[in-house]
Amino acid sequence: MLEAVQATPTLRGFRDRDYVQTKEGYFFCIVGPIHPEDRIIAYLKYVPDPLGKWGKAETRFRRALGRYTMLDLLETLKFLERHPEYLYDSSVLSIVISAVPLERISAHLKPEEKLSQLMHIEDLDALQRKAIELATIISDESGIPIEYFGVTGSLLLDIHQDFSDIDLIVYGAKNSQAVKEALTRLYGERRSPIQRFDEERVRELGLTKAQMYPLTYEEAVTIFKRKWGRGLFRGTAFSVHLVKLEEDVSERYGDKIFEPEGMVRIEATVSDASEAAFLPSVYKVEDVKIFDAPIVRDIYEVVSYEGLYGGMAEKGEKIVAYGKLERVMNQKDGIGYYRVLVGSKEAMGSDYIKLK
Repeated sequence: MLEAVQATPTLRGFRDRDYVQTKEGYFFCIVGPIHPEDRIIAYLKYVPDPLGKWGKAETRFRRALGRYTMLDLLETLKFLERHPEYLYDSSVLSIVISAVPLERISAHLKPEEKLSQLMHIEDLDALQRKAIELATIISDESGIPIEYFGVTGSLLLDIHQDFSDIDLIVYGAKNSQAVKEALTRLYGERRSPIQRFDEERVRELGLTKAQMYPLTYEEAVTIFKRKWGRGLFRGTAFSVHLVKLEEDVSERYGDKIFEPEGMVRIEATVSDASEAAFLPSVYKVEDVKIFDAPIVRDIYEVVSYEGLYGGMAEKGEKIVAYGKLERVMNQKDGIGYYRVLVGSKEAMGSDYIKLK
């Protein structure tokens, strides 16, 4: 009699918005699901500092990345020049990025494990209790098991404060639509503890983002009003981030080579926005019009590493984008195409995606 063969589960790897801590005590936040074999692409977020605002008792940290902008990210690269082992000259991406060698990792912090741990602890602080309650409500409303949820940011690292936000993770490409629909329903319920930002909060965010990015106040407000994963839970700001599982990712580091071709401004119609809520955000585009650059016929996507532009446009809508034109060569089939990258060192914060 033949024995039943069980499918081998996909090993849990390094996922977007995981954190790793290095031997110096630095906390790096992982970016995306695709990494070299010997290191993990991540940006420096917190460093030890006895006068830092984050942490507990005498173990304190300060933010190395003050704001989520390219200019602030470049400051972290300057800081890491004193630790050149964390700077990586990528021949695949044609840029110098921060990346943590595997041998420098002292701890790998996983959002879903942290949430599970919190759910089995009785002595929780107010923010931890809120995070568990928020995840449970969304899980129940969406029908997505709580095992697909996690917490990231300062909650994951146990360095949160009373003023910290709640950063939730939802895993799996198949779960994203159910969570979006669930949150939309909850926002519409009068007695729901989960609410969208009020007009005053949106106005403040619009003013702040208009100062940080090449956007008008009206453009920034429009983007925030479309952010279904941002809101308030019992007075505390929260974000819901979608992260792919291993089975959602078929591409491996080096499968594609990216070469810079200068800067470009385009107008295009979004043909597919199914990857727009992940990091990096990917908008497939068609009917592309090119400005301020040589004409190329095969620009197929606009990709953003600036989280602000994630999930801001739907299929069929027109966008205007300014960013780095990259030639993409698929090493497997030899087929090449172009993309516009938003969130590059070359743009120095001047790139954007806007609704037309």
